[in-house]
Amino acid sequence: MVAGATGLVGREVLAALLADKSCTAVHSIGRKAPGLQHPKLTAHVVSFARLPRLPRIDEAYISLGTTIKVAGSQQAFREVDFDAVVAVARAARAAGATRLGLVSAMGADPASSVFYNRVKGEAEAALQTLGLRSLVIARPSMLAGDRASLGQEERLGERLGLLLMSAFKPVIPRNYRAIAARDVAQALITAVMQGTPGCQVLLSGAMQRT
Repeated sequence: MVAGATGLVGREVLAALLADKSCTAVHSIGRKAPGLQHPKLTAHVVSFARLPRLPRIDEAYISLGTTIKVAGSQQAFREVDFDAVVAVARAARAAGATRLGLVSAMGADPASSVFYNRVKGEAEAALQTLGLRSLVIARPSMLAGDRASLGQEERLGERLGLLLMSAFKPVIPRNYRAIAARDVAQALITAVMQGTPGCQVLLSGAMQRT
């Protein structure tokens, strides 16, 4: 199962799973369909506040997220980045998933004084209480990818950040370099499929391919 398959990382997770011969069926859930058809794919358009019962699954990937600017308020942001994330994880667990991968963010910390980082950290902590055999948390730095093709508005600060990171890449620590959404997706899938027991955190530097 993939939640958030219309986002930057979620789109890459979905594409990789559909191409993986070991994966026999993929269910996407979201507020809109991913916009593609595939023999293995079943798309479920849902309300995260009232999730339906999910089909039987082995593993789940959650790549849900917004910004306070897009959401409109801190409360609306929390409804996506905490409430929806936890609701999907619980639904996946109820559907049989024992392995779960979460796309979080660099700096996630439930004790952070920064609201964004605190909500991300609280979501991570909540998922660790669900009794999953294997939980993988990816904490990427600034994401690089084609947002225009997703209908997302250009983020000026992000664009400038990516340009600066590209110019000074050799001197920027790996954990702080911009990272391709595809690299995050592949690292997350690999770790989830390995199924190492317990909770594993993937820092951005470990997910970098170059």
